[in-house]
Amino acid sequence: MSKTLDLTPASTATDPAKPRGPQMKVASYTAYGGPETIAFTERPIPTPAADEVLIRVRAAPVTAGDARMRSGKVPRGLGLLMRLAIGLRRPRVAPGWAFSGEVAAVGSGVASFTKGQRVFGLTGFKGGAHREYLVIKATGTVLPLPDTLTFEQGAAFFFGGLTAADFLIDRAKLAAGERLLVAGATGAVGGAVVQIARHLGAHVAATASPANNPLARQLGAVEVTDYRKGLPSGPFDVIVDVMGSLGWAGASAHLAPGGRLALITADLAQMLGAAVLPRPGKRKVLTGTNKDDLPSMRRLLALHQAGGYTPVLGPILPFADLQKAHAIAESFHKPGNLVVVM
Repeated sequence: MSKTLDLTPASTATDPAKPRGPQMKVASYTAYGGPETIAFTERPIPTPAADEVLIRVRAAPVTAGDARMRSGKVPRGLGLLMRLAIGLRRPRVAPGWAFSGEVAAVGSGVASFTKGQRVFGLTGFKGGAHREYLVIKATGTVLPLPDTLTFEQGAAFFFGGLTAADFLIDRAKLAAGERLLVAGATGAVGGAVVQIARHLGAHVAATASPANNPLARQLGAVEVTDYRKGLPSGPFDVIVDVMGSLGWAGASAHLAPGGRLALITADLAQMLGAAVLPRPGKRKVLTGTNKDDLPSMRRLLALHQAGGYTPVLGPILPFADLQKAHAIAESFHKPGNLVVVM
């Protein structure tokens, strides 16, 4: 009598009589493409190592960066570089890079966090925040979540805020009394730029859709125009172009001598041009990626505690609607920060 061989390794064979350990829902990318390429699987809840913290994720943002990572649609000239970094045929990174939640367990060598403590932080380039539990080094990019922020606000805190602080403070060196224009003032990044610039003492003008005009003013813009009808009257010492809709060609006529144009979304040619091309009137073009280390996170938290920044919340969806959240994020027209809750 013939017998079928069981080639399943003994260590991974499933024993129907043996109950599974605690499981968690995890999101992943199956290919480059639309939101339908996001899939959910169940995996065992991890156990933290001696120097790690296990976090029960309560909320995580879904950003324009997440949508670009999933779709492969990035600014011109950067597509091949991105695929060489994260995968030629499908993204090898996991969805989600920021989170808020509660400490579920700590490793034997961890004294800086306690079970039940509210926290927020970043997983870094590897991603992996779109899951119900995650582990992170206790000395990594994770901080206590202050009582002044909800889980949803904590999840949204770093994406726009770190970018805004880096460009305004470190690159543009915005000074009190300077005139600043934000092109695209009510999204995650633009809303943070308006708030932090106002806190630094700048005169803030902005472009926004008519529907978002009140929000731009609420955040601190004193002049707001419909982005479809041109820019407020300049000149400006700093122009922040959030979505790359202006570029040097659209912004230079409105930039004062010695002014700085910050291109938050820039293609490869713009990045190279910013590095090597001289601009008339000692003006500068600023591009690049922001720092996401602990000192930058703590500086942003200090700005919040001083009343200079609180993330604006937009749509809030259940984790099960992650595909829908990606569809909204890739429209690039959402007000505030888009968050999923676990």
